[in-house]
Amino acid sequence: MLPSPTDGPGAGGSWLDRGSAEDLARTLRAVADPTRLQLLSVILSSAGERATVSHLTEVLHLTQPTVTHHVRILVEDGLLRREREGKFIWLSIDPARRAAVEDVLR
Repeated sequence: MLPSPTDGPGAGGSWLDRGSAEDLARTLRAVADPTRLQLLSVILSSAGERATVSHLTEVLHLTQPTVTHHVRILVEDGLLRREREGKFIWLSIDPARRAAVEDVLR
């Protein structure tokens, strides 16, 4: 059954407005890759729920350029954050997006 013109945001309906739909589509594109799903999973299961590119390359047996490419996509979407600590750059799930990441990985 199609929604009626009176359904929708503010009218008791639950469909997505255009902006929310575009945000969701961008996020789905970012996580619609097995390597990126693995990266997120490893970061969540790492000590302190953070990891370096070096750690990710070791655990997943991937090259540094491959990991860096996928990390860039996840950072651009806002799923990952980078934090410099001394000579290391730590990657972690953005707290505002953590619940969404956990939902995807279930």
